[in-house]
Amino acid sequence: MTKIEDPRRKEVLRAAGELFFEQGFAQTSIDSIIERVGGSKRTIYALFGNKAGLFKEIILDNSEDLFNQSIPMPGKPHNIAEALEEFALRLLELISNPRARGVYKLVTREASQFPELGRIYFEQGPERGRRWLAETLARAQESGQIRVEDPELAAAHFFGMVRGDLMLELLLHREAPPSPEEISRRARSATQTFLDGIRTKPDVGPDGG
Repeated sequence: MTKIEDPRRKEVLRAAGELFFEQGFAQTSIDSIIERVGGSKRTIYALFGNKAGLFKEIILDNSEDLFNQSIPMPGKPHNIAEALEEFALRLLELISNPRARGVYKLVTREASQFPELGRIYFEQGPERGRRWLAETLARAQESGQIRVEDPELAAAHFFGMVRGDLMLELLLHREAPPSPEEISRRARSATQTFLDGIRTKPDVGPDGG
């Protein structure tokens, strides 16, 4: 199915996001979105399918910066430390974004009543990130840079190390998001600590030589 492009797409997504955050998913109607942004139901349904489709596109817009560079092709040499640190930087920047936190709060508030929201959020956010990481780690292992038993499990570990408690800090008690310098420091620390555990090392004999 060809994706329908429309110059008002971003405007509709912005208005829908604002209403979702203000009123909740259940209380926001397609009519209320049209009232705020204009247009017609036909256009919104053609672009997004339904209200859940709108929500999915908001999440995709928020996470796209994590994946806007291609994953190295199999066999193509790449620097795993640079790839992981770049991913970590983008993930931390996303977590620090107020809109991303709004989406997270919306999902946790509404998921019990609308399980599809939780599924969409997980598939397009954390699961998508872990798949990217697992594939990147698998390719680095093929090129001999690292050694891991399970790339998917290692990806989950790295994802958790980068994220840490930052989302909870920002939601519960931290007033200001981290500075660019702090984000860089967190990304570098997580990457170095993680790679120290999985980077391949020269074989050492029993006498240490």
